[in-house]
Amino acid sequence: MAVTIHPTAVIDEGAQIGDNSRIWHFAHVCGGAQIGTGVSLGQNVFIGNKVVIGDLCKIQNNVSVYDNVTLEEGVFCGPSMVFTNVYNPRSLIERKSEYRDTLVKRGATLGANSTIVCGITIGEYAFIGAGALINKDVPAYALVVGVPAKQIGWMSEFGEQLNLPLIGIGEVVCPRSGSRYMLSGNILKKLDE
Repeated sequence: MAVTIHPTAVIDEGAQIGDNSRIWHFAHVCGGAQIGTGVSLGQNVFIGNKVVIGDLCKIQNNVSVYDNVTLEEGVFCGPSMVFTNVYNPRSLIERKSEYRDTLVKRGATLGANSTIVCGITIGEYAFIGAGALINKDVPAYALVVGVPAKQIGWMSEFGEQLNLPLIGIGEVVCPRSGSRYMLSGNILKKLDE
């Protein structure tokens, strides 16, 4: 199926956009961007040249995805959340050669108004709370909140909080999906594959 592009959106020549993607009001997609299938870009979204967005991602209103950011399949970016790509920016000093790569793995949720400092990896199905400041790597399935963010729990792929300690050994079933998860130390893994 075709891509739906609102008449006010600007799509630069060379941008790759997958089938069934929707691009809404006042969005701007730069020519080097790679966007998968079934992606939704909300109002006033900016996508840089060196950006890769996987299939089925949802990027809500007022989000800028700058160069060197990669979103794997099914990532949710809440309204007005922020990515960076330079660690120590100055207006008077050119630092484009110092961009740091940011990777957001499959199924992660980045809450509204959260800020992701460049150069980190957010694990699969991690859940970043609204307004959180992420300045270090986040483990798969971790629930993190605050400024700076701290882990307060674990989340299932379905988006339900799991009743497990932060560190230890245990097994739990997601109350909504019935999927089983195993905690070993500080690593959570889904058992049903």
